[in-house]
Amino acid sequence: MLYLLPFLMAVISFFLPPAEKKTDKNPNIILIYMDDLGYGDLSCYGALGYKTPALDRLASKGMRFTNFLSAQAVCSASRAALLTGCYPNRMGVSGAYFPNSKVGLSPDEVTIAELLKQKSYKTGAVGKWHLGDNPVFMPLNQGFDSYFGIPYSNDMWPVHYDGAPATNWKKSIPTLPLILNKDTFALLNTLKDQENLTKQYTERAISFIEKNKKSPFFLYLAHTMPHVPIAVSDRFKNYTGQGLFADLMSEIDWSVDTLVHSLDRLGLSKNTMIIFTSDNGPWLNYGNHAGSAGGFREGKGTTFEGGQRVPAIFYWPGVIPSGSISNHLTATIDIFPTLAELLNLNLPHVKIDGLSILPMLKGALKSPIRREFYYYYRKNALEAIRYDQWKLVFKHPGRTYTQHLPGNDGFPGTAPEDFPFPMALYNLNRDPSELYDVQEAYPEIMDKLNKLAERVRADLGDELTGVEGKGRRPIGSVN
Repeated sequence: MLYLLPFLMAVISFFLPPAEKKTDKNPNIILIYMDDLGYGDLSCYGALGYKTPALDRLASKGMRFTNFLSAQAVCSASRAALLTGCYPNRMGVSGAYFPNSKVGLSPDEVTIAELLKQKSYKTGAVGKWHLGDNPVFMPLNQGFDSYFGIPYSNDMWPVHYDGAPATNWKKSIPTLPLILNKDTFALLNTLKDQENLTKQYTERAISFIEKNKKSPFFLYLAHTMPHVPIAVSDRFKNYTGQGLFADLMSEIDWSVDTLVHSLDRLGLSKNTMIIFTSDNGPWLNYGNHAGSAGGFREGKGTTFEGGQRVPAIFYWPGVIPSGSISNHLTATIDIFPTLAELLNLNLPHVKIDGLSILPMLKGALKSPIRREFYYYYRKNALEAIRYDQWKLVFKHPGRTYTQHLPGNDGFPGTAPEDFPFPMALYNLNRDPSELYDVQEAYPEIMDKLNKLAERVRADLGDELTGVEGKGRRPIGSVN
């Protein structure tokens, strides 16, 4: 009978499903970065009128963040911060670069792609870049092995809101190129030419994964939309019956679902971390072509919570606790040092502003890691500062969407840039919409935050008070 035991075990194992292989390989990392996606634009964050089931599943099986901030509420600055772990103004990056810009993210800065090269990761960028369109600033010179996408925002082209050729200042902007590695793959001349961007990005992302399935890889998938103009492929036209924005969110959700299924098909799911977040809040003056700030104040281009608080989902089966929620203050600049700690990588020999949240992701830490955050905008204006739940907004001129009727169907409404915001103190635990100034009730908090601001200005500067800052590094530039 003992002689039959090995035979019986072999027969039983043949009919059982294969056991999940344990691996000591470095995990694959997929970073999905949306453009102008608001806090309230996913159904797991409260969106109404449409569903995002794939992203909801990702959140239910991973960790969903409710207090996650973009480093700055504008395109180029937010991307520079995401990829380097630094406040963008530390590196001289501000605003949104236009075509033929003479400045960009300095090649001396270390991106996530370059960081991961320490462990021989294959690196690919797909989608919007927007860190300078001169070749010296483009992805292949910033640590990426391959690139497919557009070099800046999809509204930076010689086309009017209605799709006709521009007759104003935009007519001098060059045609929007779709780049493959270093060369122009196609030219986007019309609104219809943008309809397949989400689909094309998804196909290129899957192709990158399939090509590099035997190596650890880092995929940076930076979707062009829902930044206006928005468009969808034929499959998703009138898909929801709730308008073009809802159709677009369904296509974005399809894209995520397709990526997840591709990982399953290739047997890579258990060893892949997916991070999903956005560069800033919604561009609210575009009305029904813009999303929702989820009840937070203002939107893109402001330092109020609607401008910088964004959805964030971290997913890694077996590592990140399923169905977990973090309400602690965190930010996009924390991704860089988190990956460095995860993989035991050497950080750059320069100041990094992010903090590793790896213990939080592993469910081993319940207390906050980040307690401070600095809200900068314009070129280098410290407009607000945060400590725990306390947020002190400094007197500054800024953009506002309130009390102004938004546009519709691709046309913008008014959003003045010089509204005189007064100094105010908000308790975000009780007043997340930043409506009730409580500075008179908390003089000790005011003193604490003002002293913190003085320290921050000495390091990063502040154009509102004329402080230059000693901790800033030079921006990349070309003659």
